[in-house]
Amino acid sequence: MAVTLDDVRYVAQLARLRLTRDEEARLVSDLNQMLTYVTSLSELDTNGIEPTTHVLPLSNVFRPDDPKESFPHDVALANAPQSGHGHFRVPKVIV
Repeated sequence: MAVTLDDVRYVAQLARLRLTRDEEARLVSDLNQMLTYVTSLSELDTNGIEPTTHVLPLSNVFRPDDPKESFPHDVALANAPQSGHGHFRVPKVIV
């Protein structure tokens, strides 16, 4: 399936993009080259190759979620520009 100029214009309209004629033509060419490349990849023999989700082996990099003591109120509010009644005070926001 090839990308046409009408396809590019339709998607640009949906995305609210203003494209010049040169940009439209370049996108048609670029998108068709991408589709050709993906089509050539589908012709490869991948039997016996395990699927991967990433090119590098990754492991969980998060620290253990161990419960710890929290800050006392006075320490947490020490750098607050304004506080009151044990809470942060912020400007009122009404939309």
